[in-house]
Amino acid sequence: MPGRRGLLAGLAPLLAAPRLAVAQGELSGEPAPGAQAWPNRPIRVIAPYSPGGQSDTVIRMLQARMQEFLGQPIVIENRTGAGGTIGAGIVAQAPPDGYTLLFESFSFVVVPFIAKGLHFNYETAFVPVAQAVALPYVLIVRRDFPARDLAGFVAAAKAAPSPVTYGTPGIGTPGHLAGALLASRAGIRLEHVPYRGGQDAARDLVAGQIDAAISTANTLRPLVQDGRAHGIALTSAERRGSMAELPTIAETYPGFDITSWNGLFAVAGTPEPILRRLEAAVHHANADPELRRRLALTGNDAVTESSADFAARIRREREVVRRIVQETGIRIE
Repeated sequence: MPGRRGLLAGLAPLLAAPRLAVAQGELSGEPAPGAQAWPNRPIRVIAPYSPGGQSDTVIRMLQARMQEFLGQPIVIENRTGAGGTIGAGIVAQAPPDGYTLLFESFSFVVVPFIAKGLHFNYETAFVPVAQAVALPYVLIVRRDFPARDLAGFVAAAKAAPSPVTYGTPGIGTPGHLAGALLASRAGIRLEHVPYRGGQDAARDLVAGQIDAAISTANTLRPLVQDGRAHGIALTSAERRGSMAELPTIAETYPGFDITSWNGLFAVAGTPEPILRRLEAAVHHANADPELRRRLALTGNDAVTESSADFAARIRREREVVRRIVQETGIRIE
């Protein structure tokens, strides 16, 4: 018996070693030695918007560094239509094995409240993997508008005989929701004017057709820089991005935060080790200084927060969007 106990004691560290290796592998993002490697074939990422758009541009910028980390090709497919729900629906029906992913935007939170006839539930069909970038939005006004700051904007809106008009890239966009939320918080009347894109809204603002615009800071910054418009405030919770010199709406109305973003989602039920490895791949890409610089040039701030932080952001935003939609009744027909 003493000899047997000694043998078992000697084997114990060896028997524990494989589990230790797995745990270390999960933390480092590397597969444990001898464990079944994931991924062992190409990964498909669905971008549910058009080529050259925001989501498509960001995932293609991340693609090379993520492939480098994962050791397998990443194939990006643009499956457009119905406000992103066509592509999302394809991913929702895929096996939860980490080989079919969704790269989405802030619309992920908005569309379930304003679209009709969805055959899947955004809240239960997907699990957040990692936020990749944040995309600040900004409120600006035409050059001759009687306000130069948020207090002046609110005062002018309250004094105006008709609602102040604001243009955005479209119904249900962060700009639309930011304007609706500001109107509610400040007790003012604002009239939403939807456009096909931020550039169209900027054009009409300069022409004096609308009073204000809320779109990406990168889109509207040139108007402020050359004096064709005045910057009022950022819609994000903190000062960030290419117009970080402006105050935030949250500095006047605490808790205000409408920030566009892009992030990676997996099918609900995907094993936790795969989710952590995918999260690590996004963080690996965003840790590259050159990639961060290139993202910044397109108006995007690289994000390296945890998947738990990303999930918490989505939960908060769902409640904000739910309230705004109930108050405004906006819908995509």
